[in-house]
Amino acid sequence: MPAGKSLQDRLSAGEKVFAAEGYMFEFNKRGYLKSGAMVPEVVIEHPDLVTKMHEEFVHAGSDVVLAFTYYGNRHKLQVIGRQDEVEQLNRKALKMAREVADNTGTLMAGNLSNTTVFDPSDKDTVDTVNAMFKEQVIWAKDEKADFIVGETFYSLAEAMLSLEAIKAYGDGLPAVVNIAPTAKGHTVDDVPLEEACRKLEEAGAAVVGLNCSRGPKAMVPLLKRVRQACKGPISALPVPYRTNEEIITYQMFKDPYTEQYTFPSNMAQFQCSRNEIEFFGNACKEIGVQYIGLCCGNTSDYFRLLCETCGKTTKASRYTTDMSNHYLNTDKGLSEYNAKVRKALLGL
Repeated sequence: MPAGKSLQDRLSAGEKVFAAEGYMFEFNKRGYLKSGAMVPEVVIEHPDLVTKMHEEFVHAGSDVVLAFTYYGNRHKLQVIGRQDEVEQLNRKALKMAREVADNTGTLMAGNLSNTTVFDPSDKDTVDTVNAMFKEQVIWAKDEKADFIVGETFYSLAEAMLSLEAIKAYGDGLPAVVNIAPTAKGHTVDDVPLEEACRKLEEAGAAVVGLNCSRGPKAMVPLLKRVRQACKGPISALPVPYRTNEEIITYQMFKDPYTEQYTFPSNMAQFQCSRNEIEFFGNACKEIGVQYIGLCCGNTSDYFRLLCETCGKTTKASRYTTDMSNHYLNTDKGLSEYNAKVRKALLGL
């Protein structure tokens, strides 16, 4: 089932493209990935589960199957002693994503991320990052990605390196490049976020925007600035956590009982409500965001709601909650006993 329209065709036609992310957190919660190193070993050890998650996100409405190569670079695999498997992991992740995309008529994207070794003042690290991006882009091209996502960059400099690699070695593949906003309104190399996005757009990225770090309400004001600064399509993929004006990034959350930081494995108490996901979807429509998704903490339930809020009916929409058939919704037609149960549960 071919995807039909390319990414750029869809964007040029004014269509929205929905992209589900969040594989890292989901596999950690399910017991197949270790937080800390955060290396996608599950691709090698349990490939069937990765395929299932791709299919689950498509069922929820994703137009994009993102190959799970986030932190699948040579350095990150070296951290866990598996650097000899870097090509195997990347190609396997890309092949699985390609197969799901072909079977579902969706787009397949390769994935680059921040490397955790980049230091703009150290030429050796710049060379290392360039080499890692180069090989990941070549593998994505070889495995027939439709486009490549570079994301969660804290500096414009490293984001630009990812874009340059995609342009140099991607054989014309479009690039979606996202900056991760910190607690500041600028990158760590002191470029205002909207200016960083504009520079990436001017350098040839097909889509630019923001992903990760901030929840919906903390990201929306930044998106308005990005929309004003950029001419082309913009992207937004917040984390579904309740960041705000005081706790701006989800890395800042602390447990109220222990005062310990909760990132990354003790975050449940800060998850967004459905209303906040609806708020984000409506904000995307108002601002004019075309590439829309959710990042770390995303679930298929959240993602279906986001798609529906933006006007898309998904395969999973058949199972969207309908409380009109639940006895807690009304006491009409209930027996005296069950009406009593209802009142007791609702505290009436």
